[in-house]
Amino acid sequence: MTATASDPLLSPFPEGWYFVTSRQSLEKAKLIKKTWMGEDIVVWSDDSGRVCVAEAYCPHLGADLGPDAGGCVRDGQLVCPFHGFEYDTTGQCVANPLGPPPKAARLRVFETRDIAGLIFAWWGFGGRPPQWHLPAEAPDQTRWSNFRVWTTHFPGHPQETTENSVDLAHLSHVHGYDSVRRADPLEVDGAFLRSCFDFTTTRRIAKVGRLRFDVTANALIYGLGYSFVEVRLHNIGFDTRLWILATPVDGTHINLTLVSQARPIRGAKRRIAGLGFLPQRLRASVMNKFVIHFEKQDVRQDVPIWSGKQYRSHPRLSRADGEIMKFRAYCKQFYPGPLTVVENQEKVAR
Repeated sequence: MTATASDPLLSPFPEGWYFVTSRQSLEKAKLIKKTWMGEDIVVWSDDSGRVCVAEAYCPHLGADLGPDAGGCVRDGQLVCPFHGFEYDTTGQCVANPLGPPPKAARLRVFETRDIAGLIFAWWGFGGRPPQWHLPAEAPDQTRWSNFRVWTTHFPGHPQETTENSVDLAHLSHVHGYDSVRRADPLEVDGAFLRSCFDFTTTRRIAKVGRLRFDVTANALIYGLGYSFVEVRLHNIGFDTRLWILATPVDGTHINLTLVSQARPIRGAKRRIAGLGFLPQRLRASVMNKFVIHFEKQDVRQDVPIWSGKQYRSHPRLSRADGEIMKFRAYCKQFYPGPLTVVENQEKVAR
């Protein structure tokens, strides 16, 4: 996303909860270092499963705590490769091989939330604590398939990607959906936004051939980093759901992570030919493979547009554009700082 003189860029780091990693990935790696929200962070968990997301440099003498630099996790504590200081998941230094651990040695940590094995952390302006929270209850996992996860990296902004949830007009023009219509009025309640709409789409499924899907999509959005979309495929006997997780990386690029699941609908009128001989658990897994494939196709159609957009603070809208400005008004709460990036740079220069 680029700026014009009349339309400066949005701040690249809107306040909110943003995806960090999955618990499965963390259990495999033990210690992860990455750039997240313009910060170098490390992620690990202790022996009780408590996850810590913290700054990636030791407060002692600034050593890199990441695994490539020699940082490691031992007995649930993060160990600095330079002098062996050990940190617990609160960020406090709890051990020093050369003497008592200094009380002042404490990592800056970010508050975390685990939803169904997906790890999120709060990023607040000026380090302020969470102003709102993600859903209190994780989605039920009964009869749902395992996760399929896919991440793509590109120049972009989470407001632009999330805006697609209310930009129903693009669904037909970009993705070829038919009969797109809003099912319920757009709902906004603080940091929560719900956008529910119906559409039909025709897709090719391997040897099965081309199938038409009658779809209802119910997008439950909490800020600009967490979108959970419940999808019912009415005519073929499946529910699917999708987390769409946009996470700023370095001020220019974002990671967009898709996490999908599928579940057969009991008593559906129609099944996909070729799946009937499989147990329901395997049907869900196979269908989930198709779901993530279709979603990847859609995202790949969107990425060139997201990457090349110029932000328009006062777009010249048509009547078909629906709730774009209502969505923009919703987004303002995630920029508590009064200045955009370009305006702030100009102020500093003066």
